[in-house]
Amino acid sequence: QVQLVESGGGLVQAGGSLRLSCAASGRTFSNYAMGWFRQAPGKERECVASITRVGTSTYYADSVKGRFTISRDNAKNTVYLQMSTLKPEDTAVYYCAATRRIISRTAGEYDYWGQGTQVTVSS
Repeated sequence: QVQLVESGGGLVQAGGSLRLSCAASGRTFSNYAMGWFRQAPGKERECVASITRVGTSTYYADSVKGRFTISRDNAKNTVYLQMSTLKPEDTAVYYCAATRRIISRTAGEYDYWGQGTQVTVSS
């Protein structure tokens, strides 16, 4: 089992920045690729970014490319999502997730999920 706890969400004005953190415990963190997903009311959960086990490769959704950066610190068992130039359409609950796959953008391929953290971007 891997336990994931997100933090860092909140209310921010459009154009602002937030950094989300996801602390992992349980099994060896570096054995898992990690992803950040978001889900807005009435919408499907989507992958915004993912990163391989040692951070050598990343994936970003087109909607966040150039604005969001995913990173991880395996010594701290933590994955981060730096979000900049936030837009109202970024408003959602953000989840981190862990997968045994090399990397994935498909929610069904993730094995463990955090409880989510709310990000609200006001216009």
